[in-house]
Amino acid sequence: MTDALQRRLGLTDAVVIGLGSMIGAGVFVAMAPAAAAAGSGLLIGLGIAAVVAYCNAASSARLAARYPASGGTYVYGRERLGPFWGYTAGWSFVVGKTASCAAMALTVGHYAWPRYAHAVAVAAVVALTAVNYRGIQKSALLTRVIVAMVLAVLAGVVAVLLRPGSVDVSALELGGDLTVTGVLQAAGLLFFAFAGYARIATLGEEVRDPARVIPRAIPVALGITLVVYVVVAVALLSALGGAGLAASAAPLADAVRAAGFPAAEPVVRFGAAVAAIGSLLSLILGVSRTTLAMARDGHLPRWLSAVHPRYGVPHHAEVAVGAVVAVLAAVVDLRGAIGFSSFAVLLYYAIANAAAWTLEPPRRRHS
Repeated sequence: MTDALQRRLGLTDAVVIGLGSMIGAGVFVAMAPAAAAAGSGLLIGLGIAAVVAYCNAASSARLAARYPASGGTYVYGRERLGPFWGYTAGWSFVVGKTASCAAMALTVGHYAWPRYAHAVAVAAVVALTAVNYRGIQKSALLTRVIVAMVLAVLAGVVAVLLRPGSVDVSALELGGDLTVTGVLQAAGLLFFAFAGYARIATLGEEVRDPARVIPRAIPVALGITLVVYVVVAVALLSALGGAGLAASAAPLADAVRAAGFPAAEPVVRFGAAVAAIGSLLSLILGVSRTTLAMARDGHLPRWLSAVHPRYGVPHHAEVAVGAVVAVLAAVVDLRGAIGFSSFAVLLYYAIANAAAWTLEPPRRRHS
């Protein structure tokens, strides 16, 4: 038995894993609360969120090129700032993203079968843990399928909402409800929809030629995601208006109904469930790899650092993370899981940026 992971992911795989993390359930649920905060300034908030995400992504890309190992900011904080900050980043990621896993699993349940949301959430965690156990290539293949399905659903929705003669340009104009505070609140809400780019960096030890691939994969995935989010936001504003979007609990479903296509609602709900599955898959991958890195350094039980001799994955960490997430998904509520993860994730990103700032000037300019 070895604790070395196998480098099996290329550029396309890395980009798709990033897309699976970012084009997740957030595109189905984040627009409404962001519109409620920003009003007619939703697109400005989206732009600010994208800029902040890009700055964070640039930091992660530079650090991943320098330290191409599993663990992401746990490794970067340890190497650039010292063991304490690496330890803090590692625990922030493991705790925060484990809660995020539970939240995403419950999102799957609420979209797929609301009456039995907790049971569906647990089943989703078990199934995806089994996929991850069979190897990173299996996970990457499933992510490709999920991303293709979600993009197909979103393309269908956008085609319906932006068909010729149906676009309300006036809904995109800035109104009197625009405030700096509201725009910044919307940017904060939408930032977390972009945050999945870090999943690429946490898989650094499984990417071929990581010093070249990761700095390319992160901005490509982020750019594609931004285009998708802007197009969807424009379509929703055109169909529902700012006030209608802000008041909607399921904006894409409400938008296709308002456009005269109520039969498409089940397809939208299916797309949302699949998107949440994609996010959950990548979250479990990321948490298990950080768990592996911390176990190697003795911050977690060392048996969690074992790598399967056939599948080349940290199978003990995969199973342990899956078990904890399944228990959380069975007992917590969605709002509580999201709230618990927020502070820990923000601390994690703060350490990533601080670590990137310590790179020598040539490294800071490189992207």
